[in-house]
Order: sequence, then structure tokens, then C-alpha cells
Amino acid sequence: MSRIAKAPVVIPAGVEVKLEGQVLTVKGKNSTLSLNVNPAVKVTFEDNELKFAPVDESKNANAQSGTARALAHNMVVGVSQGYVVKLILKGVGYRAQAKGNIVTLNLGYSNPVDYTVPEGIKVETPSQTEINISGADRNLVGQVASEIRAVRAPEPYKGKGVRYADEIVHIKEAKKK
Repeated sequence: MSRIAKAPVVIPAGVEVKLEGQVLTVKGKNSTLSLNVNPAVKVTFEDNELKFAPVDESKNANAQSGTARALAHNMVVGVSQGYVVKLILKGVGYRAQAKGNIVTLNLGYSNPVDYTVPEGIKVETPSQTEINISGADRNLVGQVASEIRAVRAPEPYKGKGVRYADEIVHIKEAKKK
């Protein structure tokens, strides 16, 4: 059995879990998330713990049980605490501004780039060179951060571009004559 699936997901106070067939719904103070669990995984909810086990001994069922457990844990943490990803803009004249559900990025292109933020994600710009992306769905927060970073990824010679706050960009040495 998957080592990850062996550990149960403990449900904290203030989080409701509903299991109807193979649909797992988690509701907390931040939002409500649901997950269709793979049929190769057996889910049980007892004593404020979610337990995952493979239906049979196949390799696929074993892998899916670990995946389902990890996704359920991410949902529980998301609805109770939430996830935050911070981006930093490096470069002369690079700036970002959030208005409603649109983030305007000035990243050295001839025109500013407007990024529309999906439902359930909150984007803040505490300063012109910082972007904070927060939400309950870990996958969606990471996807939005990745798409904003992809507008102008850090280049290896000067390090200019959009990077994660904890990202280290290794600067290459310029060509010698």
C-alpha cells in the first residue's frame, strides 16, 4: 500500500466533510471544494479522520490511493487556512497592478498584458513589484502563479522577469570576446 495513503487525513474543527459515493466535499470558512475520487480507491470517514485504501492490490489502485489522500489533504488545508503564492517582478519599469479580477502587467512589452483571474482566486499587489495570489484550491493557485510567471519568465543573463519569491535564478556569465 502507498505510504502516503497509510496516513489518515485529520479533519480540524470548523471543517465539514461529506462523502457521497465517490464524491468527497469539504466545506470550511474559506470555501467549499469537491473531488471525484477514483473508483480504485475506497474512502472511509470515521472519528474525524479520512482514510484511503486501494480497492485491490494492483499498482494503479495503490498509486491512486496516495494521490486521492494528497488531494483530500490539500482540500482540507485549503478550506481551513488557504494557500498563498508570492511573485516578484525584477527589471527596470516592470510593474503590476490588480483591479478587480484583472491584473495589468507592464513587463517591457510594447503594450501592457492583462491577465484575467479565475473565480475563487484573490490577487493583491502590495507594491508595484509584488504580486500575492491566494485561494483555497492549491492546484488553481499554483496554475495562476505559473501563468503569470510565464508572461515573462526570468532570463538567465540579467535575471529580469517574473519569479517566485523563493526562486533562485542562476545568472550565466556573458560571452567573452
